[in-house]
Amino acid sequence: MSTPSSPPPAGQPRNPLHGKTLQSIVEELEAYYGWAALAEQIPIRCFTLDPSVNSSLKFLRKTPWAREKVESLYLFMLREMRRNAS
Repeated sequence: MSTPSSPPPAGQPRNPLHGKTLQSIVEELEAYYGWAALAEQIPIRCFTLDPSVNSSLKFLRKTPWAREKVESLYLFMLREMRRNAS
């Protein structure tokens, strides 16, 4: 007897964070803003004191409020890039 297969998970075509890793988000933000400007936008130690992608990932994975701020800034950056491209 076979069980009915479940439908494939619905995609999130309108969610720009879907499929993005935290590492790629941090790397793109750093490339766009640089560490100094990133630290001004979100003043957390992993951006201000000896910043690196690895230290940022360790902190952001353990700190939900900081991760939300980073994701929010990433979405803002995407909107800004689209606006500048037009």
